[in-house]
Amino acid sequence: MRDILNELEERRAQARLGGGEKRIEAQHKKGKLTARERVELLLDEGSFEEFDMFKTHRCADFGMEESKPYGDGVVTGWGTVNGRMVYVFSQDFTVFGGSLSETHAEKICKIMDMAVQNGAPVIGINDSGGARIQEGVASLAGYADVFQRNIMASGVVPQISLIMGPCAGGAVYSPAMTDFIFMVKDSSYMFVTGPDVVKTVTNEIVTAEELGGATTHTKKSSVADGAYENDVEALYETRRLIDFLPLSNREKAPVRPFFDEVDRVEASLDTLVPANPNTPYDMKELILKVADEGDFFEIQKDFAANIITGFIRLEGQTVGVVANQPMVLAGCLDIDSSRKAARFVRFCDAFEIPILTLVDVPGFLPGTSQEYNGVIKHGAKLLFAYGEATVPKVTVITRKAYGGAYDVMSSKHLRGDFNYAWPTAEIAVMGAKGAVEILYRSELGDAEKIAARTKNYEDRFANPFVAAEKGFIDEVIQPRSTRRRVARAFAALRSKKLSNPWKKHDNIPL
Repeated sequence: MRDILNELEERRAQARLGGGEKRIEAQHKKGKLTARERVELLLDEGSFEEFDMFKTHRCADFGMEESKPYGDGVVTGWGTVNGRMVYVFSQDFTVFGGSLSETHAEKICKIMDMAVQNGAPVIGINDSGGARIQEGVASLAGYADVFQRNIMASGVVPQISLIMGPCAGGAVYSPAMTDFIFMVKDSSYMFVTGPDVVKTVTNEIVTAEELGGATTHTKKSSVADGAYENDVEALYETRRLIDFLPLSNREKAPVRPFFDEVDRVEASLDTLVPANPNTPYDMKELILKVADEGDFFEIQKDFAANIITGFIRLEGQTVGVVANQPMVLAGCLDIDSSRKAARFVRFCDAFEIPILTLVDVPGFLPGTSQEYNGVIKHGAKLLFAYGEATVPKVTVITRKAYGGAYDVMSSKHLRGDFNYAWPTAEIAVMGAKGAVEILYRSELGDAEKIAARTKNYEDRFANPFVAAEKGFIDEVIQPRSTRRRVARAFAALRSKKLSNPWKKHDNIPL
């Protein structure tokens, strides 16, 4: 019996070494952790239960039968993050460059199936050279099997991808279908075709970092939701994100103990909005002052900064926040911000996370570039996302809410539950100057008359009371009491039940 137990431990030790000491050392020299080190840091200490530790590939071509390392380049299993179950797979670059084989894919598919069946998030740590060329089409079939599971799991369990090394070719489509993608600066990249192919086909000379590095995907393409300095920070932030999310669409997000007064009054908010309507202010100040303990987890911080998305807690409960940012493009909606916010709203709705919308929007960004690139359809994505969402929706208009952008930003007409406005709110078809120039075109030569007309329009419409008179605004509230009013609104909506008409699925304007 002792011999068998010793053999088991020897085999386990061999499996834990992956591609061997030299390759582990090479991984460390690049500033990267190994697959197992990443899993240990991500999960609670001692909680990891591994699957398929001894699985090996079946390939007999190109001399592959001579090397059959245990695990076949991916570590899979389940564990806990702050006591809550998650499933995880972590590709091992020290074994065949983390390349995906038929059996490698089978291991990933097994834990994804279990995650959907048992209702727990899937976290994929990607560090792979792509498809294993020696296995040919069997490797491609493995990718497709993983893709199909990403699709089936979407909206059922949260899926998080960590890119911690190369992720190229067909491999990029699995993370692309997950809910959140985090990258590591200077050591991770994603692209469909690499720099060499780009040079051959288009004659463009570009580095891997420029083509698909963390900066590119967080600032330009919006493929990634966040970029971190190193593996450790990325894993820590992933743990933080998981704390905000439900385990599946069958459960509510966790309720955490909170040490903040629900009726906390923030007198400074009374002066947040400047007297000059064209002066910007930082909407993040409002978010932080409304949130429990000022804790805010921002999503896609570096992309389309004219809109802010992320998670806070109110009375210990997770709330998704969408907010216009007057500091960038005056808070206008455009193609990028509409796409960013629409995806976030749809995620929140899929997992029953209530949505708080903070509005200061002068309209959609004008210009040929926006129109030629389809701002109409992209703007409709956000409109569609808010309109179909059945979760509790609370809206606070702080300053401008003009034109179609007023409608889009979770207005009462899109089934907003509680729609509040500050006294500084201006809810109108457009700004006073533009409206007067249309209404009184014949008087444009008389500056005095136009000034009087503009003042009259502002007095009549540049306030929240016209909308309140029509019932489109439920209450005009004191800025200082925003946290209390919003928290009470969400508390009142905890038992909300709303469903959409039966359909196979909708046809959001993609």
